[in-house]
Amino acid sequence: MAKQLLGKEVTEAMNRRLQEQVAALKAQGVTPKLAIVRCGETPSDLAYEKGAESRAVLIGVEVQKFLLPEDVTKQRLMEVIDQVNADDSIHGCLLLRPLPGHLRADQDEICNRLAPAKDVDGMTDLSSAGVFTGKSLGYPPCTPQACMEMLRHYGIDPKGKRAVVIGRSLVVGKPVAMMLLAEHATVTICHTKTMDIASIARQADILISAAGTLGSLTKDFVRPGQVVLDVSVNWDEKKPNARGGLGAMAGDAVYGEVEPIVAAITPVPGGVGSVTTSVLIGHVVQAAARTLRQEVSL
Repeated sequence: MAKQLLGKEVTEAMNRRLQEQVAALKAQGVTPKLAIVRCGETPSDLAYEKGAESRAVLIGVEVQKFLLPEDVTKQRLMEVIDQVNADDSIHGCLLLRPLPGHLRADQDEICNRLAPAKDVDGMTDLSSAGVFTGKSLGYPPCTPQACMEMLRHYGIDPKGKRAVVIGRSLVVGKPVAMMLLAEHATVTICHTKTMDIASIARQADILISAAGTLGSLTKDFVRPGQVVLDVSVNWDEKKPNARGGLGAMAGDAVYGEVEPIVAAITPVPGGVGSVTTSVLIGHVVQAAARTLRQEVSL
């Protein structure tokens, strides 16, 4: 039976450290503040906003919301981002994405309007450059860093290990591969054009699945002794939910097949995803500390 790597344990430890750091910053006259910019009211945006806000309150971070209609113009959204950039009391900004359909073609330009120093969600090109060069430019995307926090908390050192990442997006796959490489792992990235992914995945000591495809990680992809981080969030209409019906969150892994084989695995829900908001708020605390030329760790 695999050890469950639970996000709750990681989050609780992070929360304690962050609360202490926020108290120290407030004693020096700095109160960390997060700006949340939302366009429209999609259920996923509302859920993530609620989670980020509740975590911020728990840590002691202030939240300022900029709520815009779904049909907001590009110019108006840019003006709001400029306002966030100019406000020294705001240390980090969460722009909920994807943006409404009429803004999708300009999403890259809009995201890069945000000052990298306030890019706590890793959405600007300069933040990406920081991940790939190992320099302090902006902040890494929250989910890849949540993976690294999971490994760190459970004492799983990537150094010298073989890591396989399934997925090559800029949101998870590529940045987490670079972060593993920075920790001296030997990293392979698999994607939709990779031949025989299963045999490559079985070679991994650390296997991170970010394919975003329900049931794509089966027993054929794993072997005994592996650590599996299932990053994806999918919807399984056949999985029982807490209300007694069908339809619930699930990862890439066919959990009943994979869990009995591997050494450790993150469940979905309750794994990596639950750490992501703590990382986001941690980035806000780090950004606030940097205004005092201080560095704090998550």
